[in-house]
Amino acid sequence: MLPLIALAFASPAAAQSIIVVTGPQADSQVLPVAYSELKAGENRAAVAKLTGETTLDSRDPSRLINLGTAYARLGRTADAAAAYDAAIDSPIRYDVELASGRYVDSRWAARTARANLDQGKPLLALAR
Repeated sequence: MLPLIALAFASPAAAQSIIVVTGPQADSQVLPVAYSELKAGENRAAVAKLTGETTLDSRDPSRLINLGTAYARLGRTADAAAAYDAAIDSPIRYDVELASGRYVDSRWAARTARANLDQGKPLLALAR
């Protein structure tokens, strides 16, 4: 399993906490889901990375959730909602492990991010 990181954002511009998760990859390659860009607050760079050429499937929930988070942090709420919805509807599905040791379904994570966006609560972003 490949280690991933999840970030929770309290507002479009502020990161609050880091949550470690595990994704579906069998090898040790890092997924190109703009973790460092999101962590550094470089949201435009994150959007460029996540929408540009990459080896990661465009339907991958981690990619879509991070794209939604980058859009939300840029104030592009409709685009953020569309990215989260695409993650919810993605045929790719896997469990992620939170720092607490709790495992959650990638669709649950996407639904949580979407609900939080709608309610103005912290956003969930899966990364690295």
